[in-house]
Amino acid sequence: MSVAAQVGKFPHVKCFAHTLNLASQRALKVATLSRLLGRVRRISTCFHRSTTASHCLKVKQQCLGLNNHKLITDVSTRWNSAYDMVERFLEQQPAICATLLSPEDAVRALKPMKDATTLMSEEHNPTVSLIAPLIAQLLHNMSDTIEDSPMIHEIKNAIKTDLLKRYSSEAEKKILYTASALDPRFKGMPFLMEEERLTQIQCTVMRTNVDEVPGAKRTETPMEDKPSSPKRKASSKSLLSLLGQSFTDIEGTLQPKTPYARAEEEMEKYCKAPSLPLTEDPMSWWHAHEVTFPLLSRLSKRYLCIPGTSVSAERVFSTAEDVVTAKRSTLKPEHVDQLVFLQKNLQIPKC
Repeated sequence: MSVAAQVGKFPHVKCFAHTLNLASQRALKVATLSRLLGRVRRISTCFHRSTTASHCLKVKQQCLGLNNHKLITDVSTRWNSAYDMVERFLEQQPAICATLLSPEDAVRALKPMKDATTLMSEEHNPTVSLIAPLIAQLLHNMSDTIEDSPMIHEIKNAIKTDLLKRYSSEAEKKILYTASALDPRFKGMPFLMEEERLTQIQCTVMRTNVDEVPGAKRTETPMEDKPSSPKRKASSKSLLSLLGQSFTDIEGTLQPKTPYARAEEEMEKYCKAPSLPLTEDPMSWWHAHEVTFPLLSRLSKRYLCIPGTSVSAERVFSTAEDVVTAKRSTLKPEHVDQLVFLQKNLQIPKC
């Protein structure tokens, strides 16, 4: 993906899910947490391999009124599976009666990263506008507090150190901040300092004025240079002869606004509008306010369509792998395309 962006000279936004994975994997290598995960894995494996132990666990769950869940193990390629494993272990801890070193601390420290990973894996809502506020919030959550245990302190420092290295270039910041500014949920940009916020608003006005994203060029012919057809000229003369006397004074009082003035006025109106609740869909908001903010709505389509992660693309590859199996190896390419498309888009109602 990086090479494709370089060859095409496109602005590139790194996959935020991969960034979260790298930071979390670094936290999982903390000595205390690594030892805890090793013990949980051994206990979970014991119940997986022994039917006697599994039956005993089920009986204990019934006696204690717990949900009948099996313990799960983690997958090395998915950091959040380690979180799920420890969380499931905590649910069944009274039944297992194991004495481990602070599994609650591990779950509490990693929960913001788990929630961010789940949020960024969505496919039906724009995700690029979430990156900047999420990074700011995660860095805030990873700040040390007085009540933090030594394990939590080490986990937070590992994650914070890794996150501070990401999205540090000015080009990436411009794209992320502009996308967040165009999302009505985050248009106030409270995650920025006051000076940075004012600078970003000014930059958004400039981008709205030229109506382009970085790397794009506008080649549209100015309105005054476009040739007018003879029919159009004749119609204008007729209109002038009929209504010219009545509307001459009004026409003289109206001063045409410059593109920059229109963009600045629209941005000011946008900033004064109420922010959208976090539970609402920003694209529906823009659809409803497209007439009110014509310039910004056009710019929002260019930025909010950028995926914040490559999760969706990777899911398509996984779907294709499930379609083309050893028993279906003679499928034609066009049929594979059709099956993958239907699997990702067909809505089958549940009975």
